[in-house]
This record gives sequence, C-alpha cells and structure tokens, in this order.
Amino acid sequence: MSGRVEIRRDLRPGDLGEIVAFHGRTYGREYGVDERFEAMVASSVAEAARRGWPGERERVWIVERDGEFACCLGLTDEGDSGTVRWFVLDPSVRGRGLGRRLLDELISEARELCFERLRLETFSLLRVAAHMYSSHGFEVVQEDTRPRWGRDSITYQHYELELA
Repeated sequence: MSGRVEIRRDLRPGDLGEIVAFHGRTYGREYGVDERFEAMVASSVAEAARRGWPGERERVWIVERDGEFACCLGLTDEGDSGTVRWFVLDPSVRGRGLGRRLLDELISEARELCFERLRLETFSLLRVAAHMYSSHGFEVVQEDTRPRWGRDSITYQHYELELA
C-alpha cells in the first residue's frame, strides 16, 4: 500500500458522519445505488450511536490512508451474537490483505468477548466480500431479491458464523 496507513480503534468527532458518507459515495459509484442506501446506513449508524456504540462488547476500526478516510468496520453487541457492520474499503487500500486482516481481528475479538455467533448483512453484488466471508466460515442463511436503492433487483443476504 503506498501512502501512510493508520488503523484506529476509536471514534473521533466526524467519524459517524464519514462512515455514512463513505458508504454513499463508494456504493453509489461502484454499484449504482441511490440515496436510499445511504439513508439505510445512516439509520443503522444513528441507532448504534444512540445505544452508545462502541460499548464494552463492541469495536470499531477506522483506517486512514495519508490522513483520509479509507475503510471502516464495526462490531455491535446484539446479546448472544455480534453483528459485523459498515465494512467497506476504498479502492486505494483493497487487494493487499487489509480487509482479511481486519475481519480476522474482528472474529478474534468476538470470540474473546464470548459471542456465540456473528451475523452480517450485505448484497450479492459484493462478490469479493462474499468470498472473504465464506472463506472465514460465514454461511448465507437468508436471501431476499427485489428492487431496492434505485436498482431493478438486488439480492440482500444475511450471513452467520457460529463461534460457540
């Protein structure tokens, strides 16, 4: 990776808004989703923030490249399970194992925090992410295909990984 890459494990002022905006920019550009996708992300980020995320059994990873927001990843506490959230990487930091490294760290943290399972939601157009999730043992447990976010058809997927 050219440029200085820093991985932070804390939230700073502006990070919540940047998580939302980063999703809107990245997925809008790469997958043609509209503002309703960004609104969905905003709603989930706001709900987590209202609950005090990141709490004691929750984590955040913010990656900056040369001081610019380049990746985010969250783990939220849903009781017996944890949820992998807001995982997106800028093209400038992809293809070098960073995503895999962060997911490895998240899974390790989830085990240490005694979660019984991990869940995540994504959509099928994210083929590289799907391969990474599957290679870590995540399995698709539910799919729903229909028009959403300005596209004629998107298959929304729910994955789970048993940890216990």
